[in-house]
Amino acid sequence: MSSGDDFLARLKGYEGRAAAVAGVGKDPVNEPMIRHWCEAMDDGNPAYRGPDAIAPPTMLQAWTMGGLSGHEGRTDAYDELLALLDEAGCTSVVATDCEQEYLRPLRPGDEITFDAVIESVSALKTTKLGTGHFVTTRMDVRADGELAGTHRFRILKYAPAQHKPEGRRPRPVINRDNAAFWEGVGRHRLLIQRCEGCGTLRFPWLPGCNACGSLEWDSVEASGEGTVYSYVVMHHPPFPAFDPPYAVGLIELAEGVRIVSNVVGVPYDEVRIGMPVRLRFERYDEELELPVFSADGGQAARAGQTGLAGSAEHEGGAG
Repeated sequence: MSSGDDFLARLKGYEGRAAAVAGVGKDPVNEPMIRHWCEAMDDGNPAYRGPDAIAPPTMLQAWTMGGLSGHEGRTDAYDELLALLDEAGCTSVVATDCEQEYLRPLRPGDEITFDAVIESVSALKTTKLGTGHFVTTRMDVRADGELAGTHRFRILKYAPAQHKPEGRRPRPVINRDNAAFWEGVGRHRLLIQRCEGCGTLRFPWLPGCNACGSLEWDSVEASGEGTVYSYVVMHHPPFPAFDPPYAVGLIELAEGVRIVSNVVGVPYDEVRIGMPVRLRFERYDEELELPVFSADGGQAARAGQTGLAGSAEHEGGAG
């Protein structure tokens, strides 16, 4: 692992240089893409419909994506920076976060252009994953030549820490927003939040209602019935507490909300979209018990062959 002021100065020398070739959006901002996005996000905001519609602000990056044909891609400067970090032993990479800033609404017909720069390279940092450097790129998105927003994307290039394998599953993060949910799990009850303002059910648990904004809520107990809405089959990476391959499903509950959980009681390669499943609680150790969803082989056969299984190799799927 290379370190010290000289190496950091070499890394800092890439700040401000282009990270990607400047590009043009494959399509102008358009109503069909806005509609598809809103349907996928279940977002019925009237601001995104009609003659005066604007695009959802969170679609900012969508207008810059190149699809299967792609754009021209990364610059030599960005590749050189990553190669320099590789040579220093930072051979692993993980995306850590992104942030967006919205400067003006995007409307159907806007022509999108964009460019990206290497905004910053951090000093050497030590994390649970390992020791390395955070690299932040900033994309400026313009509509008809006017700056409309920025998209910052940060990765960690690091040398993996040497951890002793542990057989325990990770513990859930419990906070004041979801504590009541986990209390319900401890009593073998799957609780769904219900807004006291408009009655909308929501999952996962959130501090406020997406539909009306109310902060008041109570909860209802799920019946436990559901169907597999989508799923992936996890093959990689291996983790001591798990035994791949295994199926992770997006389960649509009878009440209409969806939850991510393991699909058990059936071989992973027999899980299918539309398969009926039933809630059960599975204990993994003396402290951890989780809600999972069980199916059997007969149900898998009746569900047909319409499912898609995803893996780290190349299989498709959505979760």
